[in-house]
Amino acid sequence: MTKEELKIQLKEQIISYLNLMDVTPEDFADDTEFFGSELGLDSIDSLELVVLLEREYSIKIENPAEGRKVLVDINHMADYILEKGKV
Repeated sequence: MTKEELKIQLKEQIISYLNLMDVTPEDFADDTEFFGSELGLDSIDSLELVVLLEREYSIKIENPAEGRKVLVDINHMADYILEKGKV
């Protein structure tokens, strides 16, 4: 899977996991911050993103500092997944 394919897949998974019914993958850019004003995710959503990484990619994030580095935007998540070799 290419990085671009992974980013599209991640957007679809995030929309599904977080039940973002009014959002499509085209609605946010790869560098749109998850916890900024555009998507407006909160701490509960961050837990769902951790669950997504564990279920879909077998990646466990146990350190909150690591999570803050990974759960920034699509680009950061995709890079982390590719770095861990989980696709």
